[in-house]
Amino acid sequence: MNEATSGKKLKKISYADVIISFIVVGVIGLIIVPLPAAVLDFLIIVNLTIGFNILLITLFTKNVLEFSTFPTVLLITTMFRLGLNLASTRLILTQGNAGHVIDAFANVVTGSNYIVGIILFIIITIVQLVVVTNGAGRVSEVSARFTLDAMPGKQMAIDSDLNSGLITEDQARQRRKDLQREADFFGSMDGASKFVKGDAMAGIMITLINLIGGAVIFSLNGDLTVGEAFAQFGKLSIGDGLVSSIPALLISVASGVIVTRSDNSRSFGADLADDFTRNPILFRIIAVILFILAIVPGFPFLPFVFIGICLMGLSFFIKQQEEKAIIQQKKEEQKLALQRKKEQQEEEESVSAFQVEPISIEIGYALIPMVDSSVDNSLMNRIVAIRKQSAHELGILVNPVRIRDNLYLEPNSYSIKIRGNEVGSGEIYPNKFMIISQGEPFPFEGQLTKEPAFNLDAMWIDERDRDAADLQGFTIIEPLTVIATHLKEIIYNHASELLGRQEVKKLLEGIKDQYNVVIDELIPDIMRLGEVQKVLQNLLDEQIPINDLASILETLADYGLVTKDVETLTEYVRQSLKRTISAKYADGNHSINVVVIHPKIEDIIMQSIQKTATGSYPVLKPETVSQILESLGNTHQHLMMENIPHVILASPKIRLAFRKLISFNFPDIAVLSLNEIPNEMMIETVGSLELQ
Repeated sequence: MNEATSGKKLKKISYADVIISFIVVGVIGLIIVPLPAAVLDFLIIVNLTIGFNILLITLFTKNVLEFSTFPTVLLITTMFRLGLNLASTRLILTQGNAGHVIDAFANVVTGSNYIVGIILFIIITIVQLVVVTNGAGRVSEVSARFTLDAMPGKQMAIDSDLNSGLITEDQARQRRKDLQREADFFGSMDGASKFVKGDAMAGIMITLINLIGGAVIFSLNGDLTVGEAFAQFGKLSIGDGLVSSIPALLISVASGVIVTRSDNSRSFGADLADDFTRNPILFRIIAVILFILAIVPGFPFLPFVFIGICLMGLSFFIKQQEEKAIIQQKKEEQKLALQRKKEQQEEEESVSAFQVEPISIEIGYALIPMVDSSVDNSLMNRIVAIRKQSAHELGILVNPVRIRDNLYLEPNSYSIKIRGNEVGSGEIYPNKFMIISQGEPFPFEGQLTKEPAFNLDAMWIDERDRDAADLQGFTIIEPLTVIATHLKEIIYNHASELLGRQEVKKLLEGIKDQYNVVIDELIPDIMRLGEVQKVLQNLLDEQIPINDLASILETLADYGLVTKDVETLTEYVRQSLKRTISAKYADGNHSINVVVIHPKIEDIIMQSIQKTATGSYPVLKPETVSQILESLGNTHQHLMMENIPHVILASPKIRLAFRKLISFNFPDIAVLSLNEIPNEMMIETVGSLELQ
């Protein structure tokens, strides 16, 4: 059935292509084939209809990509009008008649006075050529340049949303495609505006040719006197010019509308209604001004008073609608508050209400609207996306994130807690946008802050400054993205704390249908569930994904009979996951940049390792630790300045101990052993740790 549906769709598209091909060829044919007056009348009406249709499409278009064919349509309609001009010129010069439509425009619009018609035609041409087309062309040129300049920043924003789990790979690919299409559209419009300008100039030339050529031909043939010829062909020429210039003016206005739109979320009518009715007090001020002008001697009284009364009534009507909306919003908030109160009462009656959640978010009252699940882009939906991404990238099932309001917090503050303890906090403003510093002072008036996830210098700006910040290349982050990114980083950094025995049991039950043999062999005969949990937690502590559970369990089953030491078993598991680990830190050439440890340091650490009930730790002199950390800090800073990603390469015997030694000062530096790098992976030494 799917294949049949697809076939029908392809067939429909091929029919459309054939029809469009015939239409385009037919437009070219108008230049060659003579047309009867009746056919010309029909095509002129079609041309006028197309002009109205294109103008209305641009008014109802929410995004320029919804009418991405507009530049090509502009070319085809221009050729269509020129073809009609040539067909009408042929009839005017050969028969002295161009059909009923041109005659109607000549008599009705111009009032049977071709001098008036000439003036109207000149005015329409000036408006189209000098005002509309010139302005639209300039806007297209500037928009094309600004769109290209802003592309790197927008692409970074797309990558940021993808990395934070807010969008999928397919959505990111579509956004990049739309971004490129938008740049192509404005670039095409920059050139397509020249078609309209050339069309207007051609219309002037054709009108002059019809007037002068027709008068000369028919006066020389003796059919008409010179005065009669100029009167007759002046009327026909102006009628023909008006018939072609009016649709051209409609399409010029449409091109101006589509390139001057700044809001890509709603239609022009909806934006215009909001802009004009946002402050009804302005209508009252204008009404008072009109009332004053009405009583000024010499001014017409009734028109000023009538319009003033209409504006005053409209102002009171808008104010009444706003009050109704506020009352309705308060009712919804009260309903939501009662529902939350009921839920809290139900929780208080249950034992689970007294237990802390694995992970939760507390928010101030100003952030409550962001949690509304009925809205498509809400915090609840972002959290669902983050949980899915965490499961895909880390291999853990994150418990549902509990969100509750906290009246003790500041209105715009939030707090992220794990097991009831705060691990992160910040402030967000729902009606503002965050921009990240590029190492230079912010050229806007806003509220300085720190990006909570990565502690970068940032600023909250108003929506009116968003376009300017985008054009200047700043990375713009929406409020929901700020808190979602912060939550994702906390989940990744505290993944081991979120993995309890219950979560491990769910993971094993999820793969038991496929790997029941290894699970039954391992648990409980070789290892207990808690021991498996500790191995998985050790992996997550160093950002190693556990989504290859089958390999992990098989390794534990192989070595679980040899040793029960969790740290040793973790090292064996890491060796079995060497391709996963090395791929995490390798570049595009399958090469890993490593910082090696001097053998003297390795000997010192190896001799100082002491086993305790909580694990193995190196016991070194404070001055030795300071020298190691200082050497590592200098090497790490040098490589970061040269933008060289790197890891520390240690021998398998001291890898874990060295990792624990530097984890507090350098938590983001990975420590690998030689056994964790596959043979096909290239190793490039970029630094060395040595004692002074």
